[in-house]
Amino acid sequence: MNGKVIVIVGATGGIGSTLTHELAETGANLVLVARDSARLSALVSQLSVTEKVLNIPADITRPDQVQTLMEKTIAQFGQIDVLVNAAGAGILKPHAKVEPSDLDTMLDLNLKGSFYTSQAAAEVMRKQKSGHICNIVGILGKHPMAMGSAYCASKFGAVGFSKCMAEELKRYGVKMTLFYFGGVNTPFWDQAGLKVDRDKMLSADTAAQAILFAIQAEPHAVPTEINIQPDNHLFF
Repeated sequence: MNGKVIVIVGATGGIGSTLTHELAETGANLVLVARDSARLSALVSQLSVTEKVLNIPADITRPDQVQTLMEKTIAQFGQIDVLVNAAGAGILKPHAKVEPSDLDTMLDLNLKGSFYTSQAAAEVMRKQKSGHICNIVGILGKHPMAMGSAYCASKFGAVGFSKCMAEELKRYGVKMTLFYFGGVNTPFWDQAGLKVDRDKMLSADTAAQAILFAIQAEPHAVPTEINIQPDNHLFF
């Protein structure tokens, strides 16, 4: 990974921050993206190597800010080898109690934001004829669950555009990997509105290791989907 340019969106989240610490030891150039500039600066201060790190506070639901972060990345490092979309919002409640604001929050971040970042990175990767987009959609991007109607809508949509985009990009040497993690113990669950047994969930490190496996695969290998779930709550 030495010298590779990796953009991590949602870098201050549970999976994003764990992945950031793992990648900081590989010699990769990291572009860390999150909305909260203070948390982003705090994350960078924890890393042993900071000269290869560019942190960019940005709201990925704003296409103009997404374009700016890509331009800053190119200006600093000249290329984009990997995009990891680790940002997400989850509100789990009965469909009858889903407020318009709930739906807007999840569609804006999980669907639109992921689309905007994938679209912008893909344009760079298409021109350089290489790249890898990693979209973390979660297991509810392929399996329905009670209380998850609005959340699943945003994640099923993310899967749909990712697969369509993969078809368009494969001729340019650009890979797409979808990650269907089932229940990762991260701060995501602090705001989700659903009581769960977090002790039996996957760890953020398990998720990060799966992402590392995908982006370190040999050049001609395309890990299209990675599905990891805890043994106490399996979807087949």
